[in-house]
Amino acid sequence: MLTLGIDRLFNNATLRRSLRGRRIALLGHSASVMASGVHSLDALMALNELNIVAAFGPQHGMRGDKQDNMIETPNAIDGRYGIPVFSLYGEVRQPTPAMLDCFDVLLIDLQDIGTRIYTYVTTLRYLLEACARTEKTVWILDRPNPIGRPLEGTILESGWESFVGAGALLMRHGLTFGELAQWFVTTLKLNVDLQVIEMEGYQPEIAPGFGWPLHQLPWVNPSPNASSLNMARCFSGTVLLEGTTLSEGRGTTVALEVVGAPDLNMTRILTRMQRECPNWLNGVLIRPCWFEPTFHKHAGQLCAGFQLHTDTAAYQHHQFRPYRLMALFFKCLRWEYPDYPLWRQFAYEYETERLAIDLLTGGSFFREWVDDATALPSDFEQRLCADEQQWAEISAPFHRY
Repeated sequence: MLTLGIDRLFNNATLRRSLRGRRIALLGHSASVMASGVHSLDALMALNELNIVAAFGPQHGMRGDKQDNMIETPNAIDGRYGIPVFSLYGEVRQPTPAMLDCFDVLLIDLQDIGTRIYTYVTTLRYLLEACARTEKTVWILDRPNPIGRPLEGTILESGWESFVGAGALLMRHGLTFGELAQWFVTTLKLNVDLQVIEMEGYQPEIAPGFGWPLHQLPWVNPSPNASSLNMARCFSGTVLLEGTTLSEGRGTTVALEVVGAPDLNMTRILTRMQRECPNWLNGVLIRPCWFEPTFHKHAGQLCAGFQLHTDTAAYQHHQFRPYRLMALFFKCLRWEYPDYPLWRQFAYEYETERLAIDLLTGGSFFREWVDDATALPSDFEQRLCADEQQWAEISAPFHRY
C-alpha cells in the first residue's frame, strides 16, 4: 500500500519535530491532496501545531482556479486561513525577495506528470535556486510519477532553456518530483538544505498502474486538461501538438489524448504510418475518431483525427512510446501534405521569438527532421537511442524507489 509524502508528514509527529517554531510556506496546487482526498493545506492547518504563514501556487493556481492554458493567476489572500497565496505564474515566475523573506521552510507538494515540459518542473528549479541563495530549507513531499520509469525522447540542448525546458532533461524523464529535485541540486551545484520525504510502498514497475497506484489514490487533475491517467501516459507525445496548427483536443473532454484537423485525411496518414514504421505504433490502441472543439484551435469545426487509448488490453507499458508515435505522425503528415502549414507561430509560455515546437522539443532538430523529406525514422531513432541511453546513466543514481 502506498503512503504519500504528505501522508507520512501528517501522520508522523517525529517527522514534523524540526518544523516546529519555524515559519512554513506550502507550494501546492489542486492535486496536492492526501490519499483521503483532503487538500494538503487544509491537512497541515488542521494539525494546529505548525506555523503556516504563506502558500505558493504554480501555473493554474494553488487551488487549480485557472482552467485554461497560459492564463495567469494573481496573488491573493486565502479566504479560509487569511494567509497570502503568492502566484508564480502571474506578475512573476520566480519568487521575489519579499516572498522569500516571509518563510523559513518551503514544503513542496506538487503532482508532476513525468514530462520535461510540464511547467511545475521549471517552478521547482526556480524555487530551489532561490532558496539556495537565501539559505531557506526545502522539503519535497514526494508523489508518484504517474507514467513510471520508461525513458523516451531527446535531452534538451544547451541554449534552449525556457519555461517549458528547465534544464538538460529527457522529455520523458522517469523520475519522481523528489528525485528531480535532487538531480537539480546536484547538477546545478546548489547549496540548499533539501530534504525529500519519500513515499512508502511505491513500486513504479508494478502492473497495472506502472507508476500510478490504481485504486489507491484519487486521480485529481494536476492541471485542467490532465484529466486521466490515459492523458498522462500520452502527454509526452501529444504535448507536441501545442506547437502545431493541429488540435490537441482542447475544447473537448479528452484534451491531449486526441489529434485532429478539419482538412486532413487521417486514414491516409495512419496508413502511411503503418507502412513506414509500424514498431513506433506498438503498445497502444489507436482509434480513428471525429471531434469538434468548442474552443481553441478549430473551434466549431469537425476534425478528423485519432485517439490514443492506454486503458485496454492492447496497452503495453514498456512498448508504448508516445514521443515516437507523434514524431512519426508529423513525419507522415509532411510526406503526404508537403506544403501543410504545420508549425504554429505564436507567443508560447512567455517566448515570442522562438517557435513553440522547438521550445517543446528542446532544440530545432525535431522540426528539421520532420521537414526534411529525405530524413527517415531510422535517422531519428539513432538520436533518440543515444540520448535515452545517456539519460539512463545520468538519472539512475537518483532513483529512490
